[in-house]
Amino acid sequence: MKNNSMKKAFGGLILDTSFRILVPFTLVYGMYILTHGEYSPGGGFQAGALVAVGIVLVRMIQGGDKDMFNVSGPMAVVCAGVGTFIYAGTGWLTIFGGGLFLDYGALPVPMHHLAELHALGILMIEIGVTVCVMMTIINIMDAIIERLDDDLEEEVECDGNNH
Repeated sequence: MKNNSMKKAFGGLILDTSFRILVPFTLVYGMYILTHGEYSPGGGFQAGALVAVGIVLVRMIQGGDKDMFNVSGPMAVVCAGVGTFIYAGTGWLTIFGGGLFLDYGALPVPMHHLAELHALGILMIEIGVTVCVMMTIINIMDAIIERLDDDLEEEVECDGNNH
């Protein structure tokens, strides 16, 4: 008898309304931080954390059974690996282009200005970091919730055996 505390939605009118206002801004701001990370403070880690918070809010308020943002388990681990691969792949591309690891000027992409190559390389790195951080935070949340569900299940079984 699993409790599945994240499977059922909770909240009321006020929580649902504030959720519908807050989450889109969180996701859009996360994407803003991602795309403007090379020009301003922020970047992949901050963007990944913000997007993960938006997804965690969706899953907490709407419940874990919804199809929206329901990436968990092995798929989240694979997505975190894909983010790491994007980061490493960018470095390998620069090596194959004749430069050093993460030497953005050596990216084998036809661009007119070195600054464009630099911006593209940084964006590729930040996309990889964002995906990896986002999925890692979601994995951590899923592990905590699973542990909580297991502890609650054991507590219910112990209470049932004592009576």
